[in-house]
Amino acid sequence: MTHKSFSTYDLPSHMVSYPQAADQPLTTRRPASVTSRSTTTRRHRSSRSQTGGASFRPQNEFPNFAQTGDVEIVINAEGQEKRYMLHRLILAQCSGFFEASTSEDWSRAQAQGMASTAGPVQGNGLGKIGEEEEYGREAGRPTFPVAPPRDRYRWRYELDWGNKDDEFPMLVQKPATSSLFGGDQTYRPPAIPNKSTTTSSNGFFRSLGMQSAAHIPHQAPDNDLIRDYDNLFRVFYNYPPNLDPLNIAESYIQCKSLLNLADMYDALEVIGPRIDHHLLQFQSRLWKQIAKYPPSYLKLGYLARSRVIFSEALIHVVGQWPTGSNQLRNHVPEAVFDLIEDKAEELAEKQLRTEGKLFRLTLTTPRGERVAPTNSYMDWLALSLFRQWVVESTSPPPPLPPKTPNGNQPSPRTQQQNKPPISPGHLYRLLFSAGPAYLPHDELKRFLKTSKAFGAESSGNPEYRRDELKKFERRMDEVKMMAKEIVRPLMKSYLELDLGREGGGVGLGYLTCTRLEDADFPWD
Repeated sequence: MTHKSFSTYDLPSHMVSYPQAADQPLTTRRPASVTSRSTTTRRHRSSRSQTGGASFRPQNEFPNFAQTGDVEIVINAEGQEKRYMLHRLILAQCSGFFEASTSEDWSRAQAQGMASTAGPVQGNGLGKIGEEEEYGREAGRPTFPVAPPRDRYRWRYELDWGNKDDEFPMLVQKPATSSLFGGDQTYRPPAIPNKSTTTSSNGFFRSLGMQSAAHIPHQAPDNDLIRDYDNLFRVFYNYPPNLDPLNIAESYIQCKSLLNLADMYDALEVIGPRIDHHLLQFQSRLWKQIAKYPPSYLKLGYLARSRVIFSEALIHVVGQWPTGSNQLRNHVPEAVFDLIEDKAEELAEKQLRTEGKLFRLTLTTPRGERVAPTNSYMDWLALSLFRQWVVESTSPPPPLPPKTPNGNQPSPRTQQQNKPPISPGHLYRLLFSAGPAYLPHDELKRFLKTSKAFGAESSGNPEYRRDELKKFERRMDEVKMMAKEIVRPLMKSYLELDLGREGGGVGLGYLTCTRLEDADFPWD
């Protein structure tokens, strides 16, 4: 059968066997797998090694992307060393430091210096047999080895300690060290023959997506600095950081250290949400820790850009202001300090308006007149006693009288009367309770006896005294209910902390009614 007869039937080209020409070079013979029709051989071809032995490929996963990484990072601390081979694309997207230091303008000088030192590839570099060589042979160009474009330049960073007493160690960019064969000594991906560039690129990004959802079994380093850098890069690659999940005090220290490192490398936008997610898992334990150390968690919440932690700490700071101002002055941005002062002024104005309403509180007679000693003496006494209690609870005590010439001290009764004022939070919570927590039955009875309010009609008539005392208590209860409605706006709490479990809502000695709007957060 001739070649023409084959074309008549339009058979596929791979089913036609042509005779071998005598003058055709032996090198053009196709491999047996091309002409074979066995599907089993095609399916399992990738599992065989071309060299006859087991195939070997370097690691290409975090923290060493030996095949695709182009940024080498070396961390040395206290005799320990940690090496990373990462991707410039991911580092630049997560960190402003790496975006700037690997930019074209920043790296042009080092790239030119390395190119002049290494020389041309075909003279000094090792040959690589890959797709470029086959493509050059098919196109008729010279078949000298050509390095892939992504191998022309790589970045290398080392941890520079500088002056350990004054400076904090930081990554600095180092030029790649030239080898005996030219180029540099950084990790280079091996040539993969018979594989197109598109397939390799798609497989690389697919592998990154699969690794983002997986958890790498990784042991946290012993050194704190190495741990922080390791957590920094783990978050860059969407892996959870190694932070203490049980001890919130230790977890706070680790989170704070990681945030400071992220701040140094301009990566707070990436690290902050991870820190926020980790700390919020502690729930009630976190709220109690914030109540104990509000200035510390205020700074941490600001660095982590955590609205929940920042607002929770700010409410505690504003309620106790100016206590804690020394811990925050010159340690937080000016915008945060101004926000605290503004909220503290708003809270002070609310208290002044509330106190004014309390002192203007009054009762009326059945005819609608304000009570006075002339029209309702007992009601006027109830108002006077309430106002006196508010004054004593909100004003500092007067100074003690001087010693007598005999050197005698003031009487214990005088010292008992000069009690320190109640804290604002405790005072307004007592007023809001509107019960026997303040001005109880015994105190009202003692007041009526000392003021001689019963008069002559009560002499020898115990029933009259009881009736007058009940009437006095009813009027005092009316005053307390009116005071409760006045202080109600101050009793709103925007804390996540449950005040009911902290002692009936009176565990805190300051107000927690400060509210942050969306426009108040200093980083928005």
